[in-house]
Amino acid sequence: MASLKDMRVRIASTKATQKITKAMQMVAASKLRRAQMAAEAARPYAEKMDAVISNIAAASAGSPASSKLLAGTGRDQVHLLLVCTGERGLSGAFNSSIVRLARERALALMNQGKEVKFFCVGRKGYEQLRRQFEKQIIAHTDLRSVRQIGFVNAEDIAKQVIARFDAGEFDVCTLFYSRFKSVISQIPTAQQIIPLVVEAPAANAAPVALYEYEPEEDEILSALLPRNVGVQIFRALLENNASFYGAQMSAMDNATRNAGEMIRKQTLVYNRTRQAMITKELIEIISGAEAV
Repeated sequence: MASLKDMRVRIASTKATQKITKAMQMVAASKLRRAQMAAEAARPYAEKMDAVISNIAAASAGSPASSKLLAGTGRDQVHLLLVCTGERGLSGAFNSSIVRLARERALALMNQGKEVKFFCVGRKGYEQLRRQFEKQIIAHTDLRSVRQIGFVNAEDIAKQVIARFDAGEFDVCTLFYSRFKSVISQIPTAQQIIPLVVEAPAANAAPVALYEYEPEEDEILSALLPRNVGVQIFRALLENNASFYGAQMSAMDNATRNAGEMIRKQTLVYNRTRQAMITKELIEIISGAEAV
């Protein structure tokens, strides 16, 4: 059985840990609001960009000059998984849930005889995927030094991905990230960005307006499609940032509560042990006095 001194040290250590988790919870809560606003502000732009490209792509359907970013390479053999995770941990299952989704997709593709490559954005995803797919990781981008994520960061990643696509290194690129829903809910998401998936209008949807484009549709798409890759990656980074702080806030709140419960139990054991030792000493004193 531990001594009273050891118990006091353990209680003091748990209290110190509780202070740290409480501080981290408050920091995450203060950063969450700004990150959430940035993620929500990026959604309409990314969705409208998809809608515009879909409209133009419908107008230029079947054109032999269509960009490969839209039409694809005509093959489906080599897949690039662009996995975006956080740079830090202590955020519950935030990073592992994204990696799990990417790992399941990779194994499913490999079982179909496909070749899989990884492009990791974020330290935590890279560390987890390296254990099983080290030879298949072709690139890794570290954003630890970036204080505030901007479009320039996503644009740099998009340029690397497009350059590899133009070089014929892969046929399909799928983006993995965590979509922010609420503080307690972040949804791991897989989104194909190369070639772009153009959704057909629903049967009962309102008729789409017809536009005449100047310059030609293919010329507009050649400028919009590379930018759209950057926009979708930027959106994923912002969603991840908000999801990270939401997950960290929730995880640190749970840790603080657990530390409080541990302190309560440890204090109870300490008091009982101390009372038992005092009772034992009193019995020994009384027994000695009676013996005399």
